[in-house]
Amino acid sequence: MPPPRRASGSPRAERPAARVTRTSARSVQSAIPPPASASRGKSSSARKPGASFAARVVRWQKALGRHDLPWQNTHDAYRIWLSEIMLQQTQVTTVAPYYSRFLAAFPDVGALAAAGEDRVLEHWSGLGYYRRAHHLHAAAKAVVARHGGIFPTDVDALAALPGIGRSTAAAIAVFSAGARAAILDGNVKRVLARHRGIDGYPGAPAVERALWDAADGLLPARDVRAYTQGMMDLGATVCTRTAPRCDACPVARDCVARREGRIAELPSPRPRKVLPHRTVRVLVLERAGMILLEKRPAAGIWGGLWSLPEVDVDADVVAQCRTRFSAAVAAGETLPSIEHGFTHYRLTIRPQRIAVRTWPPRAEAPGRLWLTRDDALAAALPAPIRKLLRSL
Repeated sequence: MPPPRRASGSPRAERPAARVTRTSARSVQSAIPPPASASRGKSSSARKPGASFAARVVRWQKALGRHDLPWQNTHDAYRIWLSEIMLQQTQVTTVAPYYSRFLAAFPDVGALAAAGEDRVLEHWSGLGYYRRAHHLHAAAKAVVARHGGIFPTDVDALAALPGIGRSTAAAIAVFSAGARAAILDGNVKRVLARHRGIDGYPGAPAVERALWDAADGLLPARDVRAYTQGMMDLGATVCTRTAPRCDACPVARDCVARREGRIAELPSPRPRKVLPHRTVRVLVLERAGMILLEKRPAAGIWGGLWSLPEVDVDADVVAQCRTRFSAAVAAGETLPSIEHGFTHYRLTIRPQRIAVRTWPPRAEAPGRLWLTRDDALAAALPAPIRKLLRSL
């Protein structure tokens, strides 16, 4: 493994910890003493008492961190990018099989760029947050157009691609090229908020700035790959949201949350609000053993996926089919409702079977497909619609 590249000039010193109060989002108000000077005595390789925060994380990662994930042990920026996008808001155990299947279908950025949108969405179906798949496809095309099909490893070039933010760009650059750049994903935010005693919801701008300051200030001059992976591993396996294993943490001795008994309250949760609720009816239109699917608009939820026709929950479905499709139908049984949660609202889906008696040729149109149930299940479907069709 080639050594990581150093930033020009001397390394920045580790910054003292900072706290952002809930009532003031403008400044860092109190400092926490930095770790003690290096100890002369022998100690555990992962918990050397006088070692810096970064040195302890690096030693812990090398000894006890994760080393066998499917996207590790490679410097291929394409593979690293794919894993980073899939892992956004999605757990490792969910991502691993999708990652392997996706790579088998699209082994390099050129193959992904050349693929049709439907094929990309088919391989993404079930991972959720489908905007990521659209950005992934757009970014692959941009790499081919702007970089001749060579995936960039520079932080600025990466951040200019669709769907890649500051933290993701840094992670790709670190793992592919050994760049010295800080990351701040959800796991790292939790580790830093607890260790440095940073109050407030991490999504609030002032709190996020304080977390970025901490992330930048703690970044080591070398072993950045191991440090970055270690921070991810700490948040995912030790400093977990619930029941963190402080006894196994290499930086527990100077953790503010542990010292002050505030582990359960840091990081501060998202401010609670009542999520709006929406109810829709979806139509399972059936004709000669086939089911009608419609392609959803590119914008909005489930953008570009295939789904069942949707109508207002109180609509007269027979009249709706006559108006929308010029079709004669008979309303069938109402199937059990499906509850589905999005980030910003809750959705109740009320499916209803519809028997098609006549379907005029003019009702056939781009964006509509008649498929058998099994063929429909192979299409790029939203997870709740897939669940519904499987139940038929």
